[in-house]
Amino acid sequence: MLRTDVVRSTLVGMRLPARSMMALAGILLLSACATRAPAPPPAQSGPAAVPGGTYKVGDPYQINGVWYYPAVDYTYNQTGVASWYGPGFHTRATANGENYNENELTAAHQTLPMPSLVRVTNLENGRSIVVRINDRGPFVPGRIIDMSRRGAQLLGFEQQGTAKVRVQILADESRAIAAAAQSGRVQVASDGGPVPKASPRPSVQVEGEALPPQQERPAGRPAPVPTGVPGRTAEDGRFLPAPVVEQRPVSGPQRLWVQAGAFTIYDNANRLRAKLSRIGPTLISTAMVGNTEFFRVRVGPLPTVERADAVLAQVIADGSNAARVIVE
Repeated sequence: MLRTDVVRSTLVGMRLPARSMMALAGILLLSACATRAPAPPPAQSGPAAVPGGTYKVGDPYQINGVWYYPAVDYTYNQTGVASWYGPGFHTRATANGENYNENELTAAHQTLPMPSLVRVTNLENGRSIVVRINDRGPFVPGRIIDMSRRGAQLLGFEQQGTAKVRVQILADESRAIAAAAQSGRVQVASDGGPVPKASPRPSVQVEGEALPPQQERPAGRPAPVPTGVPGRTAEDGRFLPAPVVEQRPVSGPQRLWVQAGAFTIYDNANRLRAKLSRIGPTLISTAMVGNTEFFRVRVGPLPTVERADAVLAQVIADGSNAARVIVE
C-alpha cells in the first residue's frame, strides 16, 4: 500500500514543472499573469497537516512505474535539473505533515529525510541558497528537486521554470534538525554525528524583506537548533532558513547528459553503451567512489533541458529505469 504522502501526491495531482503549470493557467484564463500557476482543484481528502511536521524517511514507493528508495544519506551531492511548485499546493499538507508555504525556503526531494537542510546552487548563474526538505517529489522524469516558489525566485529561475543545479546535503545541520524533530530537543544524532556549532557568516546578499524578530517560545518548546545556517526557529519548532543568497563560482560548460547507469564491470557498461548509441552520442566515463571504480554510461552532451527530457524518455523506454539527467 502506498504511504499517505504518495497517495497525497497522486490524488491531489502530480507536481509539474512551473512552465507546464503556467501554460495551463494561460489556457484556462485563470490569471492575466503568465507566471501564475493554475488555481488548486477542489479540496480532496488527504492527510491533515501536523503543526511543525514530523521526522520522516519512509518506505520504498512507486510512482508511474518508477521505484524510489528513501534513505538517510548525509553524503548526498548530485547535479540535475530543478523545477518549482507553488500556488496549486499552497497551504496543503506536505509529505511530513507540515502546511506547505510557497513563500518559505523549502523543497521536495524524492528520497532524502524530512526534514533535511540542503544547499541548492544554480549552475547557470552561481546563485546559492539553503532550503529545508519537507516534501516528496518531483515525479516528473529528469527532475532532481522541486523548489518552493520563493526558492525559485531567489535562484533566478521562476520565469524559465527549470534550472541546472547542484544539490548538496548539509550533513551536520541535517543531523541536528533531524534529532530535534525526533526528540523535541536538540541532541547528538543517533549515528554519533556531532551537533554543529555556529560558523562565521560569509559575505552574502540578502534578498527580500527582513525576517520578523524572534518571538518568545512557549514554555516547553524545544530550543532553536544550533546550525551554521542563517535562519530562525518558528514557534512550532521548524527551522526556517533565511533568504540569504550566496554567489558561488561556477566553472566549466555545465553541460546536460542523461546518465543511463553506472557499473563496476566495464563489459556491462560497454554493452549498455552499444545498445543506447542509436539514441545519440554515448560514452563511458569513469569515477572513483571510495576505492571502487565505476563506469558511467552517458548520452550527450545535450543542448537544452527539453532535449535532455526527450532523450531521458527514450533511455527509460529502452529499459534503463534508473536513468537520470545530470549536469557536468
